[in-house]
Amino acid sequence: MMRKKSVSASKASLVLFLCQMISALEVPLDSKLLEELSQPPTITQQSPKDYIVDPRENIVIQCEAKGKPPPSFSWTRNGTHFDIDKDAQVTMKPNSGTLVINIMNGGKAEAYEGVYQCTARNERGAAISNNIVIRPSRSPLWTKEKLEPNQVREGDSLVLHCRPPVGLPPPIIFWMDNAFQRLPQSERVSQGLNGDLYFSNVQPEDTREDYICYARFNHTQTIQQKQPISVKVFSMDSLNDTIAANLSDTDIYGAKPVTERQPVLLTPTGSTSTKVELRGNVLLLECIAAGLPTPVIRWIKEGGELPANRTFFENFKKTLKIIDVSEADSGNYKCIARNILGSAHHVISVTVKAAPYWITAPRNLVLSPGEDGTLICRANGNPKPNISWLANGVPIAIAPEDPSRKVDGDTIIFSHVQERSSAVYQCNASNEYGYLLANAFVNVLAEPPRILTSANKLYQVISDSPALLDCAYFGSPKPEIEWFKGVKGSILRGNEYIFHDNGTLEIPVAQKDSTGTYTCVARNELGKIQNEVQLEVKDPTMIIKQPEYKVVQRYGHVSFECIIKHDSTLLPTVIWLKDNDELPDDERFLVGKDNLTIMNVTDRDDGTYTCIVNTTLDSVSASAVLTVVAAPPTPAIIYARPNPPFDLELTGQLERSVELSWIPGDENNSPITNFVIEYEDGLHEPGVWHYQTEVPGTQTTVQLKLSPYVNYSFRVIAVNEIGRSQPSEPSEQYLTKSANPDENPSNVQGIGSEPDNLVITWESLKGFQSNGPGLQYKVSWRQKDVDDEWTSVIVANVSKYIVSGTPTFVPYEIKVQALNDLGYAPEPSEVIGHSGEDLPMVAPGNVQVHVVNSTLAKVHWDPVPLKTVRGHLQGYKVYYWKVQSLSRRSRRHVEKKILTFRGNKTFGMLPGLEPYSSYKLNVRVVNGKGEGPASPDKVFKTPEGVPSSPSFLKITNPTLDSLTLEWGSPTHPNGVLTSYILKFQPINNTHELGPLVEIRIPANESSLILKNLNYSTRYKFYFNAQTSVGSGSQITEEAVTIMDEAGILRPAVGAGKVQPLYPRIRNVTTAAAETYANISWEYEGPDHANFYVEYGVAGSKEDWKKEIVNGSRSFFVLKGLTPGTAYKVRVGAEGLSGFRSSEDVFETGPAMASRQVDIATQGWFIGLMCAVALLILILLIVCFIRRNKGGKYPVKEKEDAHADPEIQPMKEDDGTFGEYSDAEDHKPLKKGSRTPSDRTVKKEDSDDSLVDYGEGVNGQFNEDGSFIGQYSGKKEKEPAEGNESSEAPSPVNAMNSFV
Repeated sequence: MMRKKSVSASKASLVLFLCQMISALEVPLDSKLLEELSQPPTITQQSPKDYIVDPRENIVIQCEAKGKPPPSFSWTRNGTHFDIDKDAQVTMKPNSGTLVINIMNGGKAEAYEGVYQCTARNERGAAISNNIVIRPSRSPLWTKEKLEPNQVREGDSLVLHCRPPVGLPPPIIFWMDNAFQRLPQSERVSQGLNGDLYFSNVQPEDTREDYICYARFNHTQTIQQKQPISVKVFSMDSLNDTIAANLSDTDIYGAKPVTERQPVLLTPTGSTSTKVELRGNVLLLECIAAGLPTPVIRWIKEGGELPANRTFFENFKKTLKIIDVSEADSGNYKCIARNILGSAHHVISVTVKAAPYWITAPRNLVLSPGEDGTLICRANGNPKPNISWLANGVPIAIAPEDPSRKVDGDTIIFSHVQERSSAVYQCNASNEYGYLLANAFVNVLAEPPRILTSANKLYQVISDSPALLDCAYFGSPKPEIEWFKGVKGSILRGNEYIFHDNGTLEIPVAQKDSTGTYTCVARNELGKIQNEVQLEVKDPTMIIKQPEYKVVQRYGHVSFECIIKHDSTLLPTVIWLKDNDELPDDERFLVGKDNLTIMNVTDRDDGTYTCIVNTTLDSVSASAVLTVVAAPPTPAIIYARPNPPFDLELTGQLERSVELSWIPGDENNSPITNFVIEYEDGLHEPGVWHYQTEVPGTQTTVQLKLSPYVNYSFRVIAVNEIGRSQPSEPSEQYLTKSANPDENPSNVQGIGSEPDNLVITWESLKGFQSNGPGLQYKVSWRQKDVDDEWTSVIVANVSKYIVSGTPTFVPYEIKVQALNDLGYAPEPSEVIGHSGEDLPMVAPGNVQVHVVNSTLAKVHWDPVPLKTVRGHLQGYKVYYWKVQSLSRRSRRHVEKKILTFRGNKTFGMLPGLEPYSSYKLNVRVVNGKGEGPASPDKVFKTPEGVPSSPSFLKITNPTLDSLTLEWGSPTHPNGVLTSYILKFQPINNTHELGPLVEIRIPANESSLILKNLNYSTRYKFYFNAQTSVGSGSQITEEAVTIMDEAGILRPAVGAGKVQPLYPRIRNVTTAAAETYANISWEYEGPDHANFYVEYGVAGSKEDWKKEIVNGSRSFFVLKGLTPGTAYKVRVGAEGLSGFRSSEDVFETGPAMASRQVDIATQGWFIGLMCAVALLILILLIVCFIRRNKGGKYPVKEKEDAHADPEIQPMKEDDGTFGEYSDAEDHKPLKKGSRTPSDRTVKKEDSDDSLVDYGEGVNGQFNEDGSFIGQYSGKKEKEPAEGNESSEAPSPVNAMNSFV
C-alpha cells in the first residue's frame, strides 16, 4: 500500500480541487466516459408540484431526464395511464418527456385538470417525477349585490367588507377611489389580511362615495372591481342640522357628543384564537382594534422573546410578520391595543408544523459486482413523516425481489450486488402537510480501469514550488494507482511524494532534477492501463536590479531600472504601473527593455512606480517612489525641531545652588535660540515638572538657585524657530538640606463672621517653600490704635484661625509667620482687618420729599454717624409704597418697592409713581450685616395726570335712527374726571369715512342714546375721558343701525358719501318647553355669517350668557333651563360689531307631576274615573230628557250665540289638525301661531318651530277631543307663553283640564 500524506493548510485551493475530483469518482462526469457507461435514468427537470396554468395559453408540463441508453417517457393522469396518442390536443416533445397541451386551438384547460406523473425508463431502471397537480387559474367576476350606504356616527368604528370572488390563486386586494388612486391608510384606517378595510374610528373626512375594493389576479393579469361603497359620517353638528325634520325631542336632547372609547378588537374576535403555520413559511398574525383615540398595537411573546432578525412589523404594527418560522417559534403571541382610556388584548396560540424536509436524501450509488452499499433516506417533519420506498416506480413490497436488497426502515442495505441489481429507487417521505420524493439509482458496473487524463500531458512548474501530476481514473471495482518515474523506473515511494485518492501525484518541492517522464498505472481484477505525463521544472524569474527611490527636480528627467533574469524557455513580459494603475497616456513616458524613463517631470508625476514581470508560470514585481521637488540649484533643506539635549551633568553642588551642563542635540538646519530648564520635586510633587529658567541657545551650562529641603531632578528642552524639542532625559537627583522658611504666607485677611469674632485666613506655603519638615504658622493679632500687646498662637499647617470675644467691628493688626523644625521665617508684614459687623443702630434723619411731577419724586436724607453703622457702609435703601388713589379713596393691598443707593449718597429719585395718589416712604442704612431701623414714614402726594382709556364701550339697542352707548369709567382715572369726549362718523362698504361729529359728555354719565342717525348705517365711535390735565387714550367701537321692518329703504338724510348696509336679524321666535327652548330667526345680510345666541333670566342684572351656533343655521336649542322661569334672549352675528336682534322674552313650562308618578295606572284613579263617567252619563240622560221637554242647555246657548274660532280644533278647509311641514321645505305651519320678537301675534308670520308641537302649552284637549281651555277657569296668558298644540293629551293632561 502506498504511503499517503495529509495536505497542509497552506494548500487550501489544492484541497478544494482534490475534493471535487474525489466526489466525481462516485458518479463520473467525464463526457466521453458517460457516453460509454450504462446509467439508470435521472430526472433533471420537472414542473412544480402545484402547477397553476393560464387557461388562455397552451399547457406545458415539463419532464426531462438523462440516462444510458437514453430513457423513454410515459405519463399517468389521476393514477391511470395517460395515452397521449388518443388525444389530438396533446403532444410530447422529441427526445423529451415534456407534454404540450394545445389550448389555443380549441382545447379547454378545465378538461385537463388532474394529477400527472412522468416516468423515465431504460434497461437499467425507471425514475419518476413528483405528482404534478394541474389547475387552471380562475378570476371570476364579483357577484352583483346591492350595497347600502354606510351611515356612521363620528368616532365609531367601521368595517368595509371586500369579500372578493374565490380565485385561483387567491387575488391581491387593494382599495382605491374612482380616480384609481390608492386610499390613504394610517394607524386609524388600514386594510386587513382578509382584504377588508377597517376604521378604528371614523372622522368627517372619511365621508365619500367611492370606496372601491379591487382584486388583482396576477396569473391572468386581470383586475376585478367591486361596486363602490358609500360612507357618510355624521358629526353631532350635522345631526343638529337635521333635528327639526328627522328626530323626536327625546332623540334630540338625548344625543351625546363624540366620546372617547377604550380599545375593542375588531379582528380577531374573542380573547384567544389559534394559528397553525408550516416550518419555513412566513407567519402573519394580525390585530386591528377600534377605539378613540386610535389605539396603538404592541406585540409580545408570552414566556419568550420575539425572534431577532426575523421579526418585522407591518400595517402600522397591526401585523406581526416572522419569516422562516421553525418549531421554536410555537407559543402564545399576545397583541395589546392601548389608548389613554385603557387596553384590550388577544392571545394567538401558534403551532408550527412542518412538511417533510430532508436530513439525508438518498444519493446515487455506483457499485462493482460483489460489493456492498447502502441507500439512506432520512427526513423530519411535524408530525414525523412516514418513509416508504419504491423500486423503479413500484412500491418495493410488490417490486420484483432482489436477494441482495434488504429494507430496514429508512435504509436499504445492499450485499454482494450483481449487475441485475441495478435499479432506480424512490424514497417518499410524507405527512399530512406534504411529501418529498427523491430518485437515487444503484448502478452495478463491471468495468476495467480507464485513465481519463490525456496521454503525454506536459506539466511545467517553477523550481521550489509544488508540482501536481494528474491521473484521473475510473474502473469498477475501483482500481489501484501506482506511479513510476521514467519508462523503466522503480515505483515511487518516500516522504518526498504525496499520493492523493483521486490518483494525483504531488511533489511538494520540485527541483531541477525532478524534470522527466512519469507513468501512472491503474489496475483492477478486470485489467490494467497506464499513462505517461511529462514534468519540466523551470528557473524562477527574478529582478536582479530593482528600481530605486528617486528625487528629481521639476522639469528634469528620471529613469527607473528593472533588469530581470528568467528561464530561457519562458518568455517574460514587463509592465510598468504608476500608483497601481496604468501609466498615463503621455509621450513623456518612455518604456525600454530594462527601464522606464520620464522626461520633463512635473508635480503630477509624483508617486509610486512598479515594475511587474509575468511569465506563464510566475510573476514578480518591485516598486520605487518618485518625489518631485522645486528646481533651485541647491539641494532642498529640511527644517525641523531640534533633537533633545543629552548627557546632563550636575556639578558644584551647594546648599542653595548647583551647576547644570548638557550637550545640545542636532539643530536640524534651524539654529537653537534658547534652552528651557525644568525641575521635578521628587519629595513633594513627584512626576510634576515645573519651569525653572531658560538660557540663550549658545549657552550649555547654567547656575541654578535652589530651595532647601527639595529633591531636585532637571531636564532641558531645546527651542528653535520650528518648535520645541522633546525633553531630555532627567538628570541625577539632588536633595538640598533643610533650612528656616524664606517666606511667609500670602493674602492674609481678617474678616469677622459674627459680631464678636475675627476670622484670620491666609494662603499656605507650598511644599518646597517649607524649606524643611514640621511646617507651622504663628498667628498674631492686636486691636489697632489701642496700646495692647500682641496675642499669638502657633497652629498646624492650616489656613484659618478664629479669634472669639472681640468687640463689634473694630480694626485689628494681624500678621502670620511661617516656621518649621529649624526655626522661623523672617518677620512678616502687618495687615489691617476688622471684627464682625452688626446691624446699624440709627435710622437716617431729616427725610424730605420733593415731588417733581405726577410720576417722579426726589427724596433727601441726612447721613447717619459712621460709628452707629457698626460695619462697612454699603449704602441706603428707600422703601416706598402707594397708600391709596386720591380719585377713588379705596385702599388696596400694599406692595412695597425698594430702591438702593450705593455708598454715602444722601438723595435719590423715585420713578414710576402713579398720578393723583398718596404715597409713604422711609429710609434705612445698609452695611455688610443687613439693614438698620427705618426712618419715620414720610407721606407725599402726586398731582393729577391724564386718565387711562374707559374700561369698556358697549353699544346696544340699535334702532332705525338711534344707538345706545354704555361705558365704564377708566381703570386709572389719575385724577378727577371732568368729562368724556365722544367722536363718531359713518363708514360705508368700502371703508370710506364720513364727517366726524364730537360730543362732550358730563363725567357722571355712563350711558347715552344717540338719535337722528341714518338707518342701516355703520358708525365708528372714538371715546376717551378727560381730567384737568388733559385727555386720556381713547377706545373705539363700531355699530350698525337697523333697517325698517318692512324692508323699504328710506331716503338717507345727511349721509354724505356713506352708503347704508342691510344686515339684520328679525322674527326671533322662541318656543319653550320645561327645560329647553328652540330659538329660530330670519337673517338678511352678507353670506357666511356666524351666529351666537345670548340669554339670561328676565329682569336680572347678571351678564348675558353666550352660546355659539355651529355653521350658519337659523335655529338653536337652549338646554338646561329652569322650569317655570322667564328668560330674555337675543341673537347676534359674529364679526358684525354690535349687530344683534331685538330682545325676546319667553317662559319655560312648569315642572309636571306626571313625570314622576303616572296616576293613570293607579287603581284609585281608574275607579274615580269610572264614577265620574257614570255621573256624566246620568247628567247626559237628564239633559236629553229636558231637551225633549223643550228646555235648553245654558252652555249650548252660549256657544250658539258666541261662536269663537279660537276654540275650533279642526281646520276650516279639510277638518284636520294643523300639519307640521318638512323642515327642509321651510314652509309655514298652517293655522299655527308663534310669538315674534315684538310679543304680538301675527298670523302671516308663521314659523316651523318644533316646540309648537311640544310640551309647555296652556290649551289642552279633553278625552273626547273637545277643547276646554276657555272653560278651565284660567286666565289667558301672554302670547309668548301660549302656543296651540296638535299633540294628543295624556290622561294626566285630561285630568288637569277636567279639574
